[in-house]
Amino acid sequence: KNDWAFNLALKLKNNNGIKPGGYKISKSMSAWRLAGAVTGESYMQWVVIPEGLRKEEIAEILAKKLNWTKAEKDKWIKVDTSITSDYFEGVYFPDTYLIPEDESTVDVAKRLQAKFQEKFAPFASKATAKNIKWTTLIKLASILQREAAGTDDMPLVAGILWNRLNQGMKLEVDTTLQYMRGDVGDGYWAPIKLSDKKTDSPFNTYMYKGLPPHPIANPGLEAIRAALNPDETECIFYIHDHSGNIHCTQTYEEHLQNVQEYLR
Repeated sequence: KNDWAFNLALKLKNNNGIKPGGYKISKSMSAWRLAGAVTGESYMQWVVIPEGLRKEEIAEILAKKLNWTKAEKDKWIKVDTSITSDYFEGVYFPDTYLIPEDESTVDVAKRLQAKFQEKFAPFASKATAKNIKWTTLIKLASILQREAAGTDDMPLVAGILWNRLNQGMKLEVDTTLQYMRGDVGDGYWAPIKLSDKKTDSPFNTYMYKGLPPHPIANPGLEAIRAALNPDETECIFYIHDHSGNIHCTQTYEEHLQNVQEYLR
């Protein structure tokens, strides 16, 4: 009701001002109580989930921002996000959330799932029209999110990977091996080794044809859009040079020449 009184109270309460977050206030509060409420501890936290993370990485972010214990973080990974196979990975949508600190771990999982359902809804009918299962689309989008150098080349990479799938070829992408291997001390997405290609796993796309059992990361909208609307291309092979530019070819011999030219 009084700007001057509120600003004075705010200054007396905390010279650092108001931190971003969520605060419980009401119209009945005096200027003094209101200033105290918004300069205290926020009961809601802004949480930013980047694109392309696996759920263990998302759990690390959530645990840090929401002050979870190790047990709560482990429950989110092993229980709350593992109830059904379709929702094991790939449906914890990358976005910015305002989450109450006292929200249960399972409700946080449901919050991210609900955002995925909201964002994916416009693509669902289009996928059905193309006779593509939504789970298949998210699997491929998750690979695109990790394989492409950026959003610009996602449609081309999508076209190449669809070509391999449609021709019954192995996908042979490093990102599925990185998911299979997990964090061995250098992070979840460190470069693979030759020995990784020899590991017997359904996520080893150098050993087995087709897509992995479930997504390997949580993709954003551009990756989903590219998986649904790939470029038409005759290419089967591709590399990214040291500057991130993509080079694709129709034959393995041409591919080897590109490797020599751009990566050696």
